[in-house]
Amino acid sequence: MTIKRLVAAILLATGSNSVLAEESFTVQDIQVEGLQRVALGAALNNLPFNIGDTVTDFALSRSIRTLYSAGHFDDIRVYRDGNTVIYRLRERPTINNIEFKGNKDIKEEQLNESLAGNRIQVGEPLDKTILKNIENGLTEFYHGVGKYQAKVEVKVTYLPRNRVNLEFAFEEGDAASVRQINIVGNQIFPNEELLSVVESKQDMPWWRFWTSDRYQKQTLQGDFEKINSYYLDRGYLRFNIDSSQVAVSPDKTAVYVTMNVTEGEQYNISEINFVGDLIGQDEVINAILPLQKGQLYNGALVTFTEESIARFLARFGYANSKVRTIPTIDDDKKEVALTISVDPGKRVYVRRIDIKGNASTKDEVIRRELRQMEGAWLSNDSLELSKERLQRLMYIEKVDFATSPVPGVDDLVDIGFTIKEQPSGSFNAGVSYGSFQGLSFQIGVEQNNFLGSGNSAGINLNTNKYQKSVTLSYTDPYYTLDGISLGGQVFYSDLDYSGTSSNLEAYNRRSYGVGANVGYPINERNRLNFGANVSVNKINQINEYDQLRHFRAVLLDASNPDGGYDFTNFELSTSWMHSTLNRGLFPTAGRMMNLSLRVTTPNSDLQYFKTNFEAQQYVPLSNDHQWSFRAKFELGYGNGYGDKDGYDYTLPFTENFYGGGTNLRGFENRIIGPHAIFRSTSSVPGVPDPIGGSIAFPGDISNDSYQVSQRSIGGNAMAMLTLELITPTPFLKEENRNSVRTSIFVDAGNVWDTEFDINRYANLVQLIASDRDPALIDYSDPSLIRATAGISVQWISPMGPLTFSLAKIIKKYDGDLQENFSFNIGTTF
Repeated sequence: MTIKRLVAAILLATGSNSVLAEESFTVQDIQVEGLQRVALGAALNNLPFNIGDTVTDFALSRSIRTLYSAGHFDDIRVYRDGNTVIYRLRERPTINNIEFKGNKDIKEEQLNESLAGNRIQVGEPLDKTILKNIENGLTEFYHGVGKYQAKVEVKVTYLPRNRVNLEFAFEEGDAASVRQINIVGNQIFPNEELLSVVESKQDMPWWRFWTSDRYQKQTLQGDFEKINSYYLDRGYLRFNIDSSQVAVSPDKTAVYVTMNVTEGEQYNISEINFVGDLIGQDEVINAILPLQKGQLYNGALVTFTEESIARFLARFGYANSKVRTIPTIDDDKKEVALTISVDPGKRVYVRRIDIKGNASTKDEVIRRELRQMEGAWLSNDSLELSKERLQRLMYIEKVDFATSPVPGVDDLVDIGFTIKEQPSGSFNAGVSYGSFQGLSFQIGVEQNNFLGSGNSAGINLNTNKYQKSVTLSYTDPYYTLDGISLGGQVFYSDLDYSGTSSNLEAYNRRSYGVGANVGYPINERNRLNFGANVSVNKINQINEYDQLRHFRAVLLDASNPDGGYDFTNFELSTSWMHSTLNRGLFPTAGRMMNLSLRVTTPNSDLQYFKTNFEAQQYVPLSNDHQWSFRAKFELGYGNGYGDKDGYDYTLPFTENFYGGGTNLRGFENRIIGPHAIFRSTSSVPGVPDPIGGSIAFPGDISNDSYQVSQRSIGGNAMAMLTLELITPTPFLKEENRNSVRTSIFVDAGNVWDTEFDINRYANLVQLIASDRDPALIDYSDPSLIRATAGISVQWISPMGPLTFSLAKIIKKYDGDLQENFSFNIGTTF
């Protein structure tokens, strides 16, 4: 082939616009040489002409630019042989592998993401021209975080078949420290006061290892803003940072920062005016306005005012309102007049709400909790309330929402709710171990989100060393569309506290029954529940301790004193719940209060009532809620009403309150509370009987004796307080924060018996059978407070809910048994 002409691409690269007079010709053929990976069709598609078109030599040279723009070639040359156009190409090498070495400050995920934005990724052609820019950009990043000695080098290794490996070699070095920060021009506030509000620290001593003096450019820029705000919040409206300099030491290990400032004088607010449209809410906006005429100007308060008005307008659908404050400064009087401009914009409506992430839960279950409706105006309050209600569900771990404008329309948005579910049930099959119940075997299912319906259903069989029980339950929280719930349960239980490990006085109880409940929502945060229950009970093998005398008197069959106690109760219950908690499990903000009352009807064998009050408050201590404070207070009281055969009804011992274990960590489970007292009567010798013995007769009761049991029987009154500092869990990834909780706690409280009379034993002799027998104390005294402190870790693990507690007893009384370490394991799905 004879080469007729070489088209000078060099002229195009130098930007020459001069073109010699050229003759045009008709392209009869196009040939492409050097293709390996790029298909011939793909290369021809990038040419600005086809076979049969009439072109000039200048058009051929411009086609080189077109081919370069495709991004596949390193070198392009074009030749003409008569009416045949020939392209000789050298393809860019394909990236075979990317490797990073020496990087610590930048994670590989961040690097890969940044490189992908520049089309540097495995399988893509390599454009070597941008590698230098990447090197410079990474070096600039290290300089921005104070590592002035950092170097970044990209090594290219060529492989067969036109492939390359890229190795990014990092030499990060040490960060420069802030050796000194100088503020020049400040007279009102000393350097120490101003530097106390900034994040950058200077020349920290070695023992302040928890505080860093590392220089970072972005941190320093934020510090300038903090100093500026510090002055503006104190009325110095003319404050200004005139200039700033950052000098790097010759060895690049230290920086010196200098700020030149002008403080000015303080200004007071002379007047406050509004312009714009207040959507008819002038009186309300003026009433909530935090700014007042005559007060010192405060920049933070001005910003808060703007945000408050914008949030208020967003309640009425004006989601894109613009609120800005225009100051008019009178330098002579040192006053500033504020004009608040309010532009509500168009009212925004919701076109569609999408739900994502709910793999198990049905859409309708999520939507029934929403208070932002499709077709209604957009309300931030309704969105936040919707999120709050969803996060209170026990089967929802996290909820996020985002609004997106509808393209081409300025008053419509779509809302997307993203749901993260969590285990909503428990599969009690297999073996679990707890420090109280010991080894236990369970089988059963409990589901808070049955088949994704949001309903609770369960069948639970439980057996351990003191209990055998089965319970069937079902609750529909939305039996009606307006949130009225309906539920019921059937149960059977066989309790045997004859062993020593239960810490309870020995008895055996069998019971079965059925119940139903209905709930009614008062508003978004308050709910009433009503229930009815019937239970059939039989108690036998009971140690007849002295506190049972009233219970024994109203139930015991005189003709069958060994027959045990049989009784049937008909219960009515009501409760009120108030909740503003931000989550159902592991909340970090909000409060919860619950007041309940159960009472048996007069036709029951036992007449009593029992009431409980519980209040919890969570106060976040950090913006990310990793630090939070929790206070929990619980009160309980129960007693009998009416009498039978001259004996007053009392609260049956099976309904008593107990302390220890979960509510007083550090004490053994159910050990806190009154202990059983066994009274022994004295006797005097009698007349001889026919077989040589003698018949004893009761003696003077003042000579009776008693023994206090090591076991608790509980009391009819209780008060418990928990103070808890919720802390971040060390070495925990972000995605697991909502399933693990670590806390430092203090528990305090007492269980007592309001019916106990210690004077009944004042003149009697106490028998001490062993050194473990406790001394008698006044079990009616509520001031006998116990207290513990410790640390707790709770984990909703794949194998089940798991709780560890390590506690130290601060205050205890005779008969209280300690349990410094406790744990419990179950199985959930």
